[in-house]
Parts: sequence; structure tokens; C-alpha cells
Amino acid sequence: MGIRLIVKDPDPVLREVAKEVTKFNPNLKKLLKDMAETMYDAEGVGLAAPQIGISKRVIVVDVGDENGLVEMVNPVIVEQEGEQLGPEGCLSIPNLNGEVRRAERIVVQGQNSDGESITVNASGYFARAFQHEIDHLNGVLFTDLAESVYDISDRPRKGGE
Repeated sequence: MGIRLIVKDPDPVLREVAKEVTKFNPNLKKLLKDMAETMYDAEGVGLAAPQIGISKRVIVVDVGDENGLVEMVNPVIVEQEGEQLGPEGCLSIPNLNGEVRRAERIVVQGQNSDGESITVNASGYFARAFQHEIDHLNGVLFTDLAESVYDISDRPRKGGE
């Protein structure tokens, strides 16, 4: 296990469509553990593999609620409804936040570290974090979607995706 370096925009890996994971092995488990450790160390609430320079469809999310840490491989949003507008930040884009419109409720299907199918129902902030991380897997940054973007460099850091 270990904390990985978080790549920053404009690193080209952040603009790639990440590759589907086909091998479920100890290396994948180590990647997920490292991603979680890196996310917690950076005080974030989500992290996608491209954010540590690895173009694979792997995310971790922990918004600090009863859901705890969720690790997901090859996530796909299969249902969405409603709408929310709220602030987002990103560990790969320090000092900027933006107001981003997202679905209020989503259903995400993917796999766990053993390749077994899993489904997550998410709403509110939890849904926002999932959508943000899945966007990373498609080379999309929150600044691409934000209705407004603002500098937060003079504010204390509270976390980001």
C-alpha cells in the first residue's frame, strides 16, 4: 500500500477515456487500496485511477456517510433522475471550485475487486461524487460542466473529489 502522486490538470491522462478493467488480480486490489489511502491523505471524497496517472476504469468514493468506502471497477450509471446544482472541487484542479448541475439520484452498476457485479443506489452528495469520478473515467473534468468556476485559494481546504 502507499500514497500515490495525484496528477494535476493539464496532464493528458486526465483527458483520456480510461480502459476497461479485464484482469481482477492482486494488482487491482493493491491499486484500490492505494487509491483509498491517497484519497484520505488528500482529504478528498473520491478518486479515479486517471487522477494517479493510471488510465483504468477504477474509482473509490467515501463521502463520510453510512455508505463508507465504496470501491468500484468499470462503473456505469444505468439510471438517473432529478437534478441538483452544487459546488464541486477536484484534487487534480487545486484552488478551483465550481457550481455543477448533476442528477439527484443515480443507480451505478460495476464490479468489485473480485469481478463480482455490484449495484449502488446513490442520492445527493453521494450521487454527485460518483458522477464526478465517473466523468474522470471519460476524460471529463468538473470545469467542463461548471456553470461558474471560482478561485478558493484563499479559503481553507475542506476536501474534493
